[in-house]
Amino acid sequence: MASSSRAVSPALKTERLLNLVICLLSTRRPLSKQDIRKAVPQYGDAASDESFDRMFERDKDELRDIGIPLRTEPLDAYFDDEPGYRIDQREYALPDIAFETDELAVLGLAARTWQQASLGGAAAQAMRKLRVHDVDREVGPVVTLEPRVRTTEPAFEPIKDAALQRRMVAFSYRKGVDAPAQARRLQPWAVASWHGHWYVTGFDLDRDAPRVFRLSRVVGKVKVQGPAKAYDIPEGHDAMSMIATNDSGRSARTAVVRVRAGAGNTLRRRASEVVAVDDDWDQLTLAHHDVERLVSEVCGFGPSAVAISPTELVEGVRARLAALVAAQEGSV
Repeated sequence: MASSSRAVSPALKTERLLNLVICLLSTRRPLSKQDIRKAVPQYGDAASDESFDRMFERDKDELRDIGIPLRTEPLDAYFDDEPGYRIDQREYALPDIAFETDELAVLGLAARTWQQASLGGAAAQAMRKLRVHDVDREVGPVVTLEPRVRTTEPAFEPIKDAALQRRMVAFSYRKGVDAPAQARRLQPWAVASWHGHWYVTGFDLDRDAPRVFRLSRVVGKVKVQGPAKAYDIPEGHDAMSMIATNDSGRSARTAVVRVRAGAGNTLRRRASEVVAVDDDWDQLTLAHHDVERLVSEVCGFGPSAVAISPTELVEGVRARLAALVAAQEGSV
């Protein structure tokens, strides 16, 4: 089972630090520790004043260690017995930077990854609390902190929320394109992206062991069950390492795809064998670890690519194209 440790997960700690940065960046005047405790949701949950003080001191040091200009200033010009805190916007902002054309292209691709989610609920709550406590806010700088994540998996939001709240989820899951769906119950630990796919790590209650699940293989609706904080995340859990280990354990499989002459360049580059079928078509033999990714790639070439084997690849391409046709007919 998962560890009984009460260690804070990296995701929750990152959220708390982000809320602290937003709070200190959004004020025109230094804030007292009590103002900060009221504005940052996670500080309000501290069990005691001593617990809050320790947490705040650690967070201050961590922000400074990563280069964030956290200033300590007197709250009152005539009395310096209590310090105040803020982040100087001029020191925080980056200077003008010039990029080469290829660097701009990479940045553009990266920016497209962050386009469909706004500040988390806790961060928005922090902003509301600043208003309630009459703290003057600068709205502009916060805009640059707003991450946007693009994902098409319907399971992403409920599983991500369940991981943050430490609530159990139940869902149907299929291991392959044509594999039957099976019921799974999971205590989610973390959600992460690996090689273009979103995964969740957690403790599988039915298998009584840690497991990794790919969100695109979740079938139907995810059911979030039970109370919040129902379990603990193992101390030091590294989601990316767990996903990478799970991914590397799969052996490569062979697929055969036919592509038109002059087409399918990404497939051709990975092919171990290319044989001319006739003047119009070439047959490629290539190894792959992920049939669903290969299905997407073959479908992306439209009529210029045809799946030959294995059966799960052929059926996956047929099902994907049939769904596309149905969606187009439904939109007419």
